[in-house]
Amino acid sequence: MPRSLIFGALLSLIFLGGALLSFVWTPYDIELLAIPERLQPPSMAHWFGTDHLGRDMLSMIMMGARTSIAVALLAVGIGMGLGLPLGLLAAAKRGSLLDELIMRGNDLIFAFPSLVIAILITAVFGASAVNAIIAIGIFNVPVFARLTRGAALSFWSRDFILAARVSGKSAARISVEHILPNIANLMIVQGTIQFSLGILAEAALSYIGLGAQPPTASWGRMLADAQTLVSLAPHVALVPGFSIVLMVLGLNLLGDGLRDLLDPRLRVVRT
Repeated sequence: MPRSLIFGALLSLIFLGGALLSFVWTPYDIELLAIPERLQPPSMAHWFGTDHLGRDMLSMIMMGARTSIAVALLAVGIGMGLGLPLGLLAAAKRGSLLDELIMRGNDLIFAFPSLVIAILITAVFGASAVNAIIAIGIFNVPVFARLTRGAALSFWSRDFILAARVSGKSAARISVEHILPNIANLMIVQGTIQFSLGILAEAALSYIGLGAQPPTASWGRMLADAQTLVSLAPHVALVPGFSIVLMVLGLNLLGDGLRDLLDPRLRVVRT
């Protein structure tokens, strides 16, 4: 088993475990302010210290992990749920007007970065985690659609696909029964990559005030609150910053490990 897969899975599980644990327990209640204890350095009472409002940083990190994972997971779900069928449809109808419309629609979405889409959505519906999910999810759709189409096209000329067509199977049935199982490993790997990018996107949107709103904890919001306090209490910026770095690193290593594990062309043959 690849070492990157083990290390990446371990890092990811630590944050996932903390996020799940926050549903039932956190060291302190993040909604209770303790101004006399503000900006305390890490100690036995507060392992990661306290923020500018006296809230426990470890509790904030656990709750922030829940927010980041939920937003990124739902955004990837939207992207894969819409992009995968569109990519399969475009590949099945390759060269047709429908294929051209789907791909040009993807190009149109790519012309607007996710941050710009988020600003447009926020201007209409207001800043919230739900709108951040929609914005990131919309940007993920063309990513999965392009990848699915490219991967599927490489199979449509294979002998077993030609045999399925000769047997009378429809393009939709061939896509589901033959194409999809053969590209599933690629979709899983890309899903982990987009998941890590979703974590970064959620943090960026929260940092500029377009993501999760108080009192919901968010790593990006924690960084925004800490930007003027770095010289007084560096831990208020370092803790959420390193959390983002480690979470994204873990997911990227997990994606690399899954790619090495699932792609037979990358396996090392031991003698």
